[in-house]
Amino acid sequence: MSEAAMVMGRSAETSKAVQYTRAFVGLFLRDLYVLRRELFPFAIRICMNPLLFLFVFTFVMPHMSGGAAMNPTAAMAGTSFSTVLLPGLMAVAIMFSGIAAVALPLAQEFGVTREIDDRVMCPLPVAAVAIEKICFSALQSMIAAAIVFPLAYYVPSTPVVAHVTSWPFLMLVLVLASLTSGALGLTIGTSVKPQQIGLIFGVVVMPITFLGCVYYPWAQLDKIRWLQRGVLVNPIVYMSEGLRAALTPTLQHMSPILIVSMLTFFLVLLTWLGVKGFMRRVIG
Repeated sequence: MSEAAMVMGRSAETSKAVQYTRAFVGLFLRDLYVLRRELFPFAIRICMNPLLFLFVFTFVMPHMSGGAAMNPTAAMAGTSFSTVLLPGLMAVAIMFSGIAAVALPLAQEFGVTREIDDRVMCPLPVAAVAIEKICFSALQSMIAAAIVFPLAYYVPSTPVVAHVTSWPFLMLVLVLASLTSGALGLTIGTSVKPQQIGLIFGVVVMPITFLGCVYYPWAQLDKIRWLQRGVLVNPIVYMSEGLRAALTPTLQHMSPILIVSMLTFFLVLLTWLGVKGFMRRVIG
C-alpha cells in the first residue's frame, strides 16, 4: 500500500471518529436538555422513598416511647443505624435511578410507535447508542446520590458518623456503581416486553434492594451463612458496601479490592448482555 493511500485511510478513520464523537455528544446533550426540563419531577421521584424511610425509622421512632427498642433493625445496629442507612440509601438511589433512566424509556421506545428507530438513525453504530443510554443514566444516578446524601445525613435524629477516607476511591465507586445500574437497566429494558416492565420492579428490583445490604452491613449476615453467600450475586451489595467503605469506614465492610473488582465484573457482564439485547431488539 502506498504512503498516500495510508494517509488517506488514517484521515478517513479520523473523520469517522470525529463524526461518531459529535453524534454521541449530540445524543447526550439532547437527553440532558430533556432532563433539565424535568428536573423537579426527577428530584421528587428520587427523594420521596428515602425521605419517608428516614423520617419514620430514624426520626419518628427514636422520638416515640421505647426508642430504638421499637425498631428491631435499629436495635440490631445500635445507635449506628442512621450511619448504616447513609450509604445504603445512596446505593438505592443510584440503582433505582439508573434502572428507571434506561428501562422505562426503552419500554416506550420499543413499543408500538417504535420511537427507538429515530434514535438509531443518527450516524452512530447501534451499540454506541446503547452505550450512550448507560452513560446518561450514570449521570442521573450520580445526581440522585448527591440529592439523597444530605437527606440521609441531616434528617435522622441520631448523629450520622461519616467522613471520606479517600476521595478517589469514593469517586471510583460512584462511577462504577452508576454505570452498573445503567447497564442493569439496559439489560432489563431489552429482556422483557414493554407491557411487563412494571412487573419487573416488583419481581426483580425490590428483592435485590432488600437483599442488597442496604439496611445492614454484609458482615452482619454471618449468622445466616447461606444468605450471606447467596447475596454475593447481587450487584447492589457491592454498591452499598463500597459506599459504606468510602463514607462510613468505622462500620464493617468488604475489602475495597473485592468491591471494585466485583463492580467492574458486573459492569462488563451487564453491559455485554444489555448491548447484545439492544442490538437484537433494534435489528431484529
